[in-house]
Amino acid sequence: MTKGSVRGSGIEHVSASARKKPQVAAARKTNNFHIIGMPLDRPFLVIVLILLVIGVLMMGSASFVWSMNDYGTGTYYFNRQALLAIAGVVAMFGLSFVDYHVFQNTKVAYIFLGVSYFVTLITSFVGNEVAGARRWIEIGGVGFQPSEVLKVAFIIIFAYLGAMNFPKFKDIRYSIGAYLLILIPCCGVLVLQRHLSGVLIFGLIGMIMILVSGVPIRHYVLLCAVAVIGAGGFLLLKMAGSGGGFGYLTERIQSWRDPTSDILGSTLQTYQSLMAIGSGGIFGLGFGQSRQKHLWLPEAQNDFVFSIFCEELGFVGAMAVIILFALFIFRGFYIASNAPDRFGMLLCAGVTVQIGIQALLNIGVACNAFPNTGISLPFFSYGGTATLVQLAEMGLILSVSRQASRQE
Repeated sequence: MTKGSVRGSGIEHVSASARKKPQVAAARKTNNFHIIGMPLDRPFLVIVLILLVIGVLMMGSASFVWSMNDYGTGTYYFNRQALLAIAGVVAMFGLSFVDYHVFQNTKVAYIFLGVSYFVTLITSFVGNEVAGARRWIEIGGVGFQPSEVLKVAFIIIFAYLGAMNFPKFKDIRYSIGAYLLILIPCCGVLVLQRHLSGVLIFGLIGMIMILVSGVPIRHYVLLCAVAVIGAGGFLLLKMAGSGGGFGYLTERIQSWRDPTSDILGSTLQTYQSLMAIGSGGIFGLGFGQSRQKHLWLPEAQNDFVFSIFCEELGFVGAMAVIILFALFIFRGFYIASNAPDRFGMLLCAGVTVQIGIQALLNIGVACNAFPNTGISLPFFSYGGTATLVQLAEMGLILSVSRQASRQE
């Protein structure tokens, strides 16, 4: 094992020269030629491909009736999702051969963050408006959600800060301050888009990555206290109807508390979702046999695809998917714990946390364990930008796994 590597939670001695220029030391470890000959983590790859195949097929089933209603053909959504999934798999394998240390370069990391942030900010003002929110922009006639790319840039820059600033973590400016300078603007631009589910995801990813990076506990406790007070105050203001039309938060919480209060209005999605899940029973109605997807459940192909999955494949099918996501998280952290350096460890941990959080929140919303937040289910929900970006992120994890195998 080389100096400065990370194995599990143990951190070995780092030389003085590596502390001065860790990005240079890391870049010397590998090159693309060596990576090509190294095996990737096959169990992780198999889990991802199984989730993807099941997800595309299930999305196709869930979207069939809505596709007929919207486009006159039952396979419109399926065809687009399958095509983008194939493109995403190509991107995943391509990135698995790229040395992930290229993103540890200072210029690359900050340029990637800056460009993705700027495009997301512009979208807040000129993007396509849907239900009062501007989150999408068209590029060449194709819809694109810049915040998905910003999510990747956010994880990369947090991994970069964790790797670069670790020797200086005793100073709160480097252990907490540097992270907040990134976290606050990223959450702020999402607030402009009325994308509070995005704010929640960014916040959770950031807080977990800061903890994993090894900041002093006293600094982290202080950060948590500030975060709780700040988030609580923000939500109270918005739920009170002040600050620009966020009063719908109150409605969503009330709908969560009583999903039968307005089944033809505000609680329609939640109520129909619970109907779908309950109708599935133990073994489900059979693939393609959902009743709720016949225009009863809005966004059946997107945020509530898990509900249709439960209706068609039942409790057994639902548990199988949950187990697959649990295995994904376990294997992702396994790769992170065996990463050849701190940057690779934090990069894998951040991506794994992102997918895990989104899966947990989406499934929780479908079951009414959480208020409706509009979070998609990774690899399942319809959405080209999210599918491509998530599979590209899998390529980054596989790149780390290749270099971990070389270290062994």
